[in-house]
Amino acid sequence: MSLWNRALDAAGISDPQLREDYARQRKLVAGYRRSAYLAARLLLPPPLLPHLIAATAFMHRTDTLLDSGPVAERAGACAEWVKEVRDGLASGESDHAAVRPLLHTVSAHPGMRGRVEDFLDASAAELEFTGFATEADYQRYVDAYVLPAFMLIAGLIAGEDPAADCREACRVYIDGSQRLDFVNDLSEDLAEGRLNLVRETLDAHGVTRADLENARDTPAIHALLARLLGEARACLSTSRSLVGLAPPEGRPLLRAMIEIELLTAAAAAAKGPGLLRAPARTPLPATARVLFRERRRAHQLR
Repeated sequence: MSLWNRALDAAGISDPQLREDYARQRKLVAGYRRSAYLAARLLLPPPLLPHLIAATAFMHRTDTLLDSGPVAERAGACAEWVKEVRDGLASGESDHAAVRPLLHTVSAHPGMRGRVEDFLDASAAELEFTGFATEADYQRYVDAYVLPAFMLIAGLIAGEDPAADCREACRVYIDGSQRLDFVNDLSEDLAEGRLNLVRETLDAHGVTRADLENARDTPAIHALLARLLGEARACLSTSRSLVGLAPPEGRPLLRAMIEIELLTAAAAAAKGPGLLRAPARTPLPATARVLFRERRRAHQLR
């Protein structure tokens, strides 16, 4: 029997249609971010894996609807999706193959309901996003959208009774992770007409959008990237406190998530202005070492 089927059995998911629904979500998540999926598969207790997959797939589908196409089309598609999910939460049932796993996960982990509602409420912040004029604008965005999105996942890992300061530690982590994504994804975002960096920070370094779009290799660009990546690394390093706030079975995955993000930040720093042409890739050998180390720790807990 495959690890995935064992995980479904361990989670008590026996209905054939529901197992197929979860399998479809697993394929989506594995294709979206393979390294994160492998980390969860290796490090999470089997009963939790299908539920984390369902939460991640829900977050990704919502995020994709919010980001894809003209604003008017996005608004309509998002409204339909939000209604589909809310109707499912109200009735406990859905004909939508992407909603059914989420509803089952909510029934298995009742604390998820509030986090799903928070994320649906937050979707308007992403739909209306036009960039950040100031650092304060960025911080409001983290509170309004990024943190509710991350809490879908972190809430499962942290357990049903998380430590009081767990949410703040989650915020520190996702602040660093989001800062890193905005820098590492610069080339892709600019190609799609988006610039997610704070404009007052660009102005402080004398960098223009045209400088970034033309991938200019200048001292100002070097200084800007060093600052942005330094801020990301500082948040990620501080977020190591999150590991100790989680239950023991969740710590290997959280520790791996943080360390892999730090590896990515180091790779991005080494690439420098090359980020304006393509993202940095997390080094595979170092990533494998992190995963195998945490895998040993996970096995010791079981």
